[in-house]
Amino acid sequence: QVQLVESGGGSVQTGGSLRLSCAASGFTSRDYCVGWFRQSPGKEREGVAKIFIDDGGTYVADSVRGRFTISRDIAKSTVYLQMNSLKPEDTGTYYCAANRNYCPPFNSWGNRDFWGHGTQVTVSS
Repeated sequence: QVQLVESGGGSVQTGGSLRLSCAASGFTSRDYCVGWFRQSPGKEREGVAKIFIDDGGTYVADSVRGRFTISRDIAKSTVYLQMNSLKPEDTGTYYCAANRNYCPPFNSWGNRDFWGHGTQVTVSS
């Protein structure tokens, strides 16, 4: 059974940093993709970054590129989202999700994928 558990959220001031972790379990191979998404009240879910575990290929959304970095630790089955130079507009609940076999476009992720319960990030001005 696949499980994803996020951690690392919290409250920081503008310009601060946080590192989110997504611990994955239940996968029997490295052929899966982990994506980070965020959502805040009144806004649609937004894809932030994704990484394919096997080859480490990554994609970071334009809205956070240059500030956010995604990486993985294969031994720990954990994916990280390093968030620097945080802004109030980065506030939201951050979710990690996993898709077997490949990394879909952000707008294709949904109920067929595996999702964590989320971790809250609050950036104050």
